[in-house]
Amino acid sequence: MNVFHLSAECYPVAKVGGLADVVGALPKYLHKKIGQASVVMPKYANEWIAEHTFETVLKGTAPLGDWQFEFTIQREVDGILGFPLYVVDIPGRFDRPGIYTDAETGSSYWDDFERFASFQIAVLDWMNGMEEKPDIIHCHDHHTGLVPFMMTQCYRYMDLKHIPTALTVHNAEYHGSYSHEKSHKLPQFDERNFGLLDWDGQLNCLAAGLKTCWQITTVSKSYMKELSYNSNGLEWLFQNEQQKSRGIINGIDTEVWNPKTDSMIAHSYDKRKMAEGKRKNKKVLCEQFGLDPQYPTISFIGRLVHEKGADLLPDLFQTFLESEQSVNFVVLGTGDRELHHQFEAMNNRFVGYFDATLDYNESLAHQIYAGSDFMIMPSRVEPCGLNQMYCMRYGTVPVVRNIGGLKDTVKDIALDGGYGITFNDFALSPAREAVQRAIDLFQDGRTMAGIRKRIMNLDFSWNASAKKYITMYDELIEQ
Repeated sequence: MNVFHLSAECYPVAKVGGLADVVGALPKYLHKKIGQASVVMPKYANEWIAEHTFETVLKGTAPLGDWQFEFTIQREVDGILGFPLYVVDIPGRFDRPGIYTDAETGSSYWDDFERFASFQIAVLDWMNGMEEKPDIIHCHDHHTGLVPFMMTQCYRYMDLKHIPTALTVHNAEYHGSYSHEKSHKLPQFDERNFGLLDWDGQLNCLAAGLKTCWQITTVSKSYMKELSYNSNGLEWLFQNEQQKSRGIINGIDTEVWNPKTDSMIAHSYDKRKMAEGKRKNKKVLCEQFGLDPQYPTISFIGRLVHEKGADLLPDLFQTFLESEQSVNFVVLGTGDRELHHQFEAMNNRFVGYFDATLDYNESLAHQIYAGSDFMIMPSRVEPCGLNQMYCMRYGTVPVVRNIGGLKDTVKDIALDGGYGITFNDFALSPAREAVQRAIDLFQDGRTMAGIRKRIMNLDFSWNASAKKYITMYDELIEQ
């Protein structure tokens, strides 16, 4: 079986969020089990790509409306990711420092549609000419949502029409919506089928993919259910497409996320030496930020955006920082500029108890997972969530809102066999109660140690999830 994953992100090549982690791990496990699983993504002007060697597979030109653009398909030579990696080089479109936004302004690029449309067209032109075509084309999020549409509707790609397509929705908050006028930039198709592109008066890339792909997946069963009543305007469409939809929980790459072999943390440890390893790494983390390691340390890692619930954090943390309780809070992430300002003010105000690093820093993230006592995720929307799995892998107890994939992966300590702290409503009061429960748990050293051992024994690897994807691929090929 030969599966091609099409994505805007792939760890460690280019990462903004969890999409990159999934696309950087799932193909590795599939490649071991089914023979061939590759990733195709844009060629960005970033450090990782500059430091690795690529060979040219194909040079070509393709249409984007009335304009012909040049593209080059290149393959990473050394195969260091554990699967074949292909990048699409389109001069003037992706040779920029940011993936989705301008690094200086934080704004989306003016040619967002043209960037990803040309990427998808170039990929399909390449596949059009292959002697041995893929068995499955697996698309990820709206950046590749036009691929199923073009494969089934554009005359240029009729030779690809028989290839099954799967579209995984990692985050339905983002649709890739544009003016109808953009449709003329796609290869010619029967205008009577224009409705496949339309949603609510816009050209909607995610909606087009959902309507025309063979299989819809999302990254947890609970999120699949939630999309039918909360998907930023696509609720009816998800309801209508239920017969071809399924939720498959993400896994994590246990080779990357392993405290025993992790070179990014100060002190390696395993389940047997968990207590000592956590203590040493917490000491390093607290020394770095001027915090006292005797106090419970609660961290947040992620994008400082609405769907992550990051706007709840300043008030939530200050509730405790202004009280007589002794507790440390650590934040790592970037996003909303107003939140940046609030956290910077808190850095100055709560010296010795709070630190916010407003940056993307992969190595620091690993140290925070290893050195923290708790990891908080107050998400409004969380399709799957990976941070809760990462932190448990490192013996850090998750404090999460009971939604989406968090609901599927974290069981409250009040329940039999529970190992995390959960709360239901997105509001200050229940979040504050959850944090207080964490602080109280920290004071109960024996119970805390037992929960740490329990979560480090949980299996969140890709093995089980990869098998479910393989079963799905087999079913699609049989169709």
